[in-house]
Amino acid sequence: MALSTTKTEKNKSVLREYTEAIIIALVLALFIRTFVIQAFKIPSGSMIPTLLIGDHILVSKFLYGIKNPVTGSTWVEIKQPQRQDVIVFKYPVNPKQDFIKRVVGVAGDRIKIIDKNLYVNDTLLELQQTQHEDPNILPGSVSPRDNLGPITVPPDSLFVMGDNRDNSHDSRFWKFVKLKDVKGKAHILYWSWNKEKFSVRWNRIFDLIR
Repeated sequence: MALSTTKTEKNKSVLREYTEAIIIALVLALFIRTFVIQAFKIPSGSMIPTLLIGDHILVSKFLYGIKNPVTGSTWVEIKQPQRQDVIVFKYPVNPKQDFIKRVVGVAGDRIKIIDKNLYVNDTLLELQQTQHEDPNILPGSVSPRDNLGPITVPPDSLFVMGDNRDNSHDSRFWKFVKLKDVKGKAHILYWSWNKEKFSVRWNRIFDLIR
């Protein structure tokens, strides 16, 4: 004898299917955001000209390994950040905030800044992305912005700077980023909004971040 289901039972079955689908989607989205890729919006000009205010970027979280999302310890190591990588990390002064800067020094590197010129291991490091807006040079006794060091990057740490050198709050002021606080490598621009002109910067969309 064939069994029949009531309308109420069918409605419960459909509701259950939708609920399960939503839960699976949420779990999958949380997994991707935690371990694979995460979206960020650029709120300041410290990385101009590489990144502009209003840029929206995707950050690859798995390139530097799979980490414990609570402690930051590495479960599976793939590789560590290298010089010139643009990274997102927990701001050392306030870990609740996320910062984005460029790596200019890794563990063991000797960092020195003389009259705005950056030296790594006594070699001048000139990057095409770097810009200076202020022609004035501040002595080290006044500010570490233009003259600093030499200092050595400690183990499991990075020295980072903004590309907009004269307008960036970075390792020159608060020293080092711990590897465990690195969230990922900035990978691609997927959206860019010019608030001042109320327009989309179409020419920047899908640009790789270098």
